[in-house]
Amino acid sequence: RSESTESSSHEDDKPPNPVSFSFTVPKKEISMVPDMGKWKRSQAYADYMGFILTLNEGVKRKKFTCEYQVSETVEKLLAMLATLDRWIDETPPIDQPSRFGNKAYRTWYAKLDQEAEALVTAILPSERHDAAPEIAVYLKEAVGNSTRIDYGTGHEAAFAAFLCCLCKVGALRMEDQLAIIFKVFDKYLRVMHKLQKTYRMEPAGSQGVWGLDDFQFLPFIWGSSQLIDHPTLEPRHFVEEKVVNEYHQDYMFLECIKFINEMKTGPFAEHSNQLWNISAVPSWSKVNQGLIRMYKAECLEKFPVIQHFKFGSLLSIQPVKP
Repeated sequence: RSESTESSSHEDDKPPNPVSFSFTVPKKEISMVPDMGKWKRSQAYADYMGFILTLNEGVKRKKFTCEYQVSETVEKLLAMLATLDRWIDETPPIDQPSRFGNKAYRTWYAKLDQEAEALVTAILPSERHDAAPEIAVYLKEAVGNSTRIDYGTGHEAAFAAFLCCLCKVGALRMEDQLAIIFKVFDKYLRVMHKLQKTYRMEPAGSQGVWGLDDFQFLPFIWGSSQLIDHPTLEPRHFVEEKVVNEYHQDYMFLECIKFINEMKTGPFAEHSNQLWNISAVPSWSKVNQGLIRMYKAECLEKFPVIQHFKFGSLLSIQPVKP
């Protein structure tokens, strides 16, 4: 074939030109409890929830070890997360009187704060570098708070928002779904677990034993979807350490339970009461539906979480167009 058809056929491989955005630096829009209605009616809420649910469908009945493609953008995201991981090794915790909230975290965070835009630029296709300042904000929000040295589901939501923005500008595509969770989100979780452990971060707005988990929520949603219709594993099994040790390499839900077991002592029913209750639910599809409802109620509809969420051109506070 001649060069000209060659080049035009490659043009077709590119994602269609995304809607033209005028990128802006995201800012907070929800400053009072009455503003929460604005959030729930916003394009951002619809896009964010749509993203979470699309991924939830995508991983249904799939193990970590199943076949899926790993694109160049996914590789770049993994390299970026590996950099954040390396910075933890280069920033050991300092000796300080208080056990929690090690101040070395602030040194680690300052590095990310400084480098975030460059890290994001490296992930974006060249014609989309103008989106970096907007998208980098979500990355900086996704790793905890450097003043309080805490981490919670709002930070986790910022990472999902970061990935959602990468999809909206065409850097990630539909066919990256499995890799987004099994590679990128999984690596993100490991880095967050390491941050939480290394710097003894406080849980942000923790509900103590009444919350699902001190730090995360999404991996329980997606992880329960992976287990839907599993031939042998039922929700009642995840409280058994033997099962967790045998299957955690295959399922995100069990990976999270393993981390809880390493971090907490005493009977599971006492330190993780909500999860203990969930182990009594008969099927994984019921667990999955229940967790989605709980996520909306406990995270997305809670003012203390959403007041920190930032809105720009990609995740917009504008109401959904009817």
